[in-house]
Amino acid sequence: MIEDVIDKSPRIETERLVLRKWESRDLEGLVEMNADPKVMEFFPAVMSRPDSERMFERLLLKQEKFGFGTPVVEERATGRFLGLCGLGVPTYPEPLPFDPCVEIGWRLIPDAWGRGVAQEAARIWLRFGFETLQLNEVVSFTSRINWRSEKVMLRLGMLRDASGDFDHPLIEDGHPLKPHVLYRLSKDQFREQEHG
Repeated sequence: MIEDVIDKSPRIETERLVLRKWESRDLEGLVEMNADPKVMEFFPAVMSRPDSERMFERLLLKQEKFGFGTPVVEERATGRFLGLCGLGVPTYPEPLPFDPCVEIGWRLIPDAWGRGVAQEAARIWLRFGFETLQLNEVVSFTSRINWRSEKVMLRLGMLRDASGDFDHPLIEDGHPLKPHVLYRLSKDQFREQEHG
């Protein structure tokens, strides 16, 4: 499936966004975003600079290995770092119950919220995933209490797979963020949406 994909994260520009690979200049934006309590509300904690630096290294490694790694979202007019959104391959120490998979995910600075940025960028990457990468399915998941992300999944036409809901392996037992919901979108479902 994904093993054959090399360098498959093109630079895509829309009227207001630039979607592109990670570059060294993006580290500071990632550090700032991950230290924001509003952004990290549905994560166990804000991330320290060393944690964000490790995340940055992982993103670069995934980009090299898979051809994509949840790419950067940049404001086209200003070049401002807005966050990340796109396809990624989860690589946790423990496999997820539905591995192997390709995930669509996003994390944006608060100034980008409520403007349809996540939905716009995610739609572009879903189209790319199904049409160019020929994926059969894309998943998305979040903590059960993260209603903001779940609303984006619904707007993208993703369907909840309640039978696939799971406890996140990296979150401690009893933590309110441990239970996660799973959404799926197949290539056929995406085509139906696109062609009405």
